[in-house]
Amino acid sequence: MNTNTRAGTPPPAQAGVSTIEDWRPEDEQFWESTGKKIAYRNLWISVPALLCGFAVWGMWGIITVQMLNLGFPFAKEELFTLTAIAGIAGATMRIPASFLIRLAGGRNTIFLTTAMLLAPAIGTGIALQHPEWPLWVFQLMALWSGVGGGNFASSMSNISTFFPKKLQGTALGLNAGLGNFGVTTMQIVIPLVMTVGLLGGFGGEPMTLVKDSGWIFGKIAAGTPTWIQNAGFAWVLSLVPLSVLCWFGMNNLKTVSPNTGNPIVAFSKITYLYTLAFVPAIFMLWLYLPAPTGLGVLSMWVAIPLDIILALLVMKVAAFGEMKEGVTRQFAIFRNKHTWSMTALYIVTFGSFIGFSMALPLAITVIFGTSHVPDAAGVMQHTLKNPNAPSALTYAWIGPFVGAAVRPLGGWISDKLGGSIVTQVISVAMAVASVAVGYVMMQAYGSATPEQYFPMFLGLFMVLFFASGIGNGSTFRTIGVIFDRTQAGPVLGWTSAVAAYGAFIAPVVIGEQIKAGTPEVAMYGFAAFYAICLILNWWFYLRANAYVKNP
Repeated sequence: MNTNTRAGTPPPAQAGVSTIEDWRPEDEQFWESTGKKIAYRNLWISVPALLCGFAVWGMWGIITVQMLNLGFPFAKEELFTLTAIAGIAGATMRIPASFLIRLAGGRNTIFLTTAMLLAPAIGTGIALQHPEWPLWVFQLMALWSGVGGGNFASSMSNISTFFPKKLQGTALGLNAGLGNFGVTTMQIVIPLVMTVGLLGGFGGEPMTLVKDSGWIFGKIAAGTPTWIQNAGFAWVLSLVPLSVLCWFGMNNLKTVSPNTGNPIVAFSKITYLYTLAFVPAIFMLWLYLPAPTGLGVLSMWVAIPLDIILALLVMKVAAFGEMKEGVTRQFAIFRNKHTWSMTALYIVTFGSFIGFSMALPLAITVIFGTSHVPDAAGVMQHTLKNPNAPSALTYAWIGPFVGAAVRPLGGWISDKLGGSIVTQVISVAMAVASVAVGYVMMQAYGSATPEQYFPMFLGLFMVLFFASGIGNGSTFRTIGVIFDRTQAGPVLGWTSAVAAYGAFIAPVVIGEQIKAGTPEVAMYGFAAFYAICLILNWWFYLRANAYVKNP
């Protein structure tokens, strides 16, 4: 039901109210008497819902490794398309997700998009019990998992509307930081639940490992029974109660979402816009991915801009009626130069976080999993198994954990010091650390005993994750300062959408350079990008005559 209050008067008790009509977080009296409690309730429900979204989106990075270990009848190249598909789909879904809160309401959006995750979770669990099924079935599940990636944009857009500007960095840092623990949670939970018959007879029979696997406590030997289907089924246990909690515990804000319609109408808007997003993603993947999945006619650097342009075009053309008017109003953010500067800066932070999260297992496995020795002709070979190799599943989770854990700290520091100065400091740190880790990768990739370089490699990556996590909080704060309440949410959604392509770019770039024998080139390239964005941040927000002085 709705509640009506007179301006300047705190509303009555909010218990049971789904849509709040009077919302004034910048009014100190309103915030202390009523707003704070409601805002934090929505935040604490939003966090676990977002965590599950990240987990379902990112689970294919672990699943594909285990499919290889179980001997699924697909080539490595075919299995790695699953991670690419999930990454691209999640990034593309963020584009419409950034507009959903205004069109459909926060409570309606977070509830439905959380409940939607049940479909890829259950579908993946069923598909993984059938290794004889064709590749396209698994590709469809990976595509569907992109809904989890899209949820970040709507979640951040929603939480930004509940808090006053002075708390934007802290609130958004908490939501994103704790929500991003979904990456770490997934990397720990999936290897764990695959070792047990989680659902008994309802969960299906185990398969047997044909290659060694691993988890956070070390290696798992070949011949061990494994319930790979639990990688999908495990999330059902949390998604069902979370969906109920979202519906009964969260709120729509009338001041932000004035024309949501009844819940069925709101759900129709969300479903329609999300469905539209699949169209450009599928088309772009068909053009990018190699045969037999696609045509393989586009490079990554053409495919990603094409995907973004097509997603925006489809939304613009296919939206109708009141929805079209809402989308058109939100498109106003693209006329603001700060939308584009903050997009670049957010790629530095979140794009690096999610990209390195996806790439780290690959880098550990390929660089440290083999002994790099020259053949009789002096040509370096990278095929001899390293008996002292560290397990990727034992260490890969640490980086995302660090990056997620410090996000709230980054928001809090930025609320105190200013977002842009913090962004400047972490950009310097990331540029230096990228050069250093590139040099270490080069040394390890030319060594018969690469494990000697692993502690330094892992430590430098922790610096990158720490800095990217702090920087996420600082960019949230800057966006909250620059944009008004009606535009901050869509800008947060848009910047997170573009940055999410890092989940695809970083593994591809690092993988290609490792294949070429020059892994350091990838990291040097990232360092150059960080240096450019450092100058951009100074020009827009820190120089004497900056467009917006922050601080």
